[in-house]
Amino acid sequence: MGRKSCFGLLLLLFIVLASQEIVVPTEARVCQSQSHGFHGTCLRHHNCALVCRNEGFSGGRCRGFRRRCFCTRLC
Repeated sequence: MGRKSCFGLLLLLFIVLASQEIVVPTEARVCQSQSHGFHGTCLRHHNCALVCRNEGFSGGRCRGFRRRCFCTRLC
């Protein structure tokens, strides 16, 4: 092999390996806070999410043994 083809092959290999290191999937953290506006037992996630959106959060879910509504948003 010539010197130019070896250099081209090494450069291509470097680009492939570097691209694998750069692309790192990240996951956003989700913060939770118990709803102040939801009263009673939380039976449906949809109802909880509606109340939480009115409180300024992005959504909500029913959680725990006592089925409380917890509002969620990205931190």
